[in-house]
Amino acid sequence: MTDTTTLARDIERAHADKFSAFAPLPAPAPESDAPVYRAALAACSTLGFIAQDAQVLAHAWQARWERTGSNAPDLWPSVAQDFGLQPRPHATPFAACPQQLGLYAVLPDAAWVGRMARAGVPTVQLRFKSDDATAIAREVRAAVEAVAGTPALLFINDHWREATTAGAYGAHLGQEDLDALSAGEVDELRASGLRLGVSTHGYAEMLRADAVQPSYIALGAVFPTTLKRMATAPQGIARLCAYAALLQGYPTVAIGGIGAEQFGDVLDTGVGSIAVVRALVAAQDPDAEAARLLQAMAASVPRG
Repeated sequence: MTDTTTLARDIERAHADKFSAFAPLPAPAPESDAPVYRAALAACSTLGFIAQDAQVLAHAWQARWERTGSNAPDLWPSVAQDFGLQPRPHATPFAACPQQLGLYAVLPDAAWVGRMARAGVPTVQLRFKSDDATAIAREVRAAVEAVAGTPALLFINDHWREATTAGAYGAHLGQEDLDALSAGEVDELRASGLRLGVSTHGYAEMLRADAVQPSYIALGAVFPTTLKRMATAPQGIARLCAYAALLQGYPTVAIGGIGAEQFGDVLDTGVGSIAVVRALVAAQDPDAEAARLLQAMAASVPRG
């Protein structure tokens, strides 16, 4: 019989150093009386995981115990089956994209997209913000034209119908945008042939993304960023490593406050790609900075 209090303390002690950057949080109301689940729920909350992520982890810990008979306090859950992720190969996946998307530039307009594609950045995303439907369609078309003749893969943030019409390589959606889609719209998006990337900020959102079987999953924000207000704290390298281990069947993209000096640590987690925003758009010489980041990326790819 599992001693819930003892197991919770063992889990906390085993992982306290790894997750030391996060303040303890109150444990949410338990969804089960299973002792391993309750111990993991308490421990993961103490280790700073928000309620929805602590719940996911606790259920995974319980599932592993039921599957193997071991509660293994020192072994962080990382088996897809224990989290209820979709079996692979997926039954109805989105079109595939490369496992390593390389340096991934998130850019504000079509002119920037074309400039970075010509600078050799392998993956670019148009994140064009406007309430003008005509302007959006025009900018998406211009971005598609801007990458023509280059090997760059172009993803369109949010505007997936315009991306389909213009012939973009893929679309990228945040969690709110994904939740706003009906099941029919998800099927329509999948049938279009667009590759789909989805943003995530923790375990619960990773499970939500996996439910639609996207082409890649973005993980962030890894480090503090001033570009947008984040609902969640920066995740850091230790959490990124845990996320990458769970999602190793997916192409993954790390995003959020990542500079060239951190490329090695980020890629060592097992993440396949790194997205940058400010590092390029705020650079005095963006083309030279793109070359520097590409060189840093190549130098930081794990060997073996």
